[in-house]
Amino acid sequence: MKRLTLALALLASPAMAATGPFFSLGNTDFVVLLGFLAFVGLLVYLKVPGKLTAMLDARAVAIKADLDEARALREEAKSILATYERRQKEVQEQADRIVSSARDEAMAAAAQAKADLKASIARRLAAATDQIASAEAAAIRQVREQAVSVAIAAAGDVLAKQMTAEAAATSIDDAIAQVADRMH
Repeated sequence: MKRLTLALALLASPAMAATGPFFSLGNTDFVVLLGFLAFVGLLVYLKVPGKLTAMLDARAVAIKADLDEARALREEAKSILATYERRQKEVQEQADRIVSSARDEAMAAAAQAKADLKASIARRLAAATDQIASAEAAAIRQVREQAVSVAIAAAGDVLAKQMTAEAAATSIDDAIAQVADRMH
């Protein structure tokens, strides 16, 4: 089937449509061939293939330079990424150290605060004990003073009931004499 299709395609080509001798200007195929050869000759004369090759070579060089630059940028980006990853790791380690240090300082501060609180409670307890002892001593002193006052008042009442006018005058004279002796 393929051979038949190929044979029919060759029979239907424009080359088979031309009539007459091939090498005459009346034959369109020959004229087209001459025009094509003249065109290719003109292109060769004007050095178009060399220029196309030079342009393609320049383009290849530019592409190679772009690829080299892209490769260099990629390497630089890898280097920068590695630097940033290293810095991130260092910063993370530093942050971990700071957190650990802060935790240790907080524990130490808590222990110090506990010790200070115990000392403060002990001081306040001692101050309260001292105040209680002082209040107790003051109460005892006040009770004694009151007892002395009551005893003096009772003794004064007893003496007033037992004392006569003569004995009172004698007692006053003796007291004045004692004061005079002590003052000189």
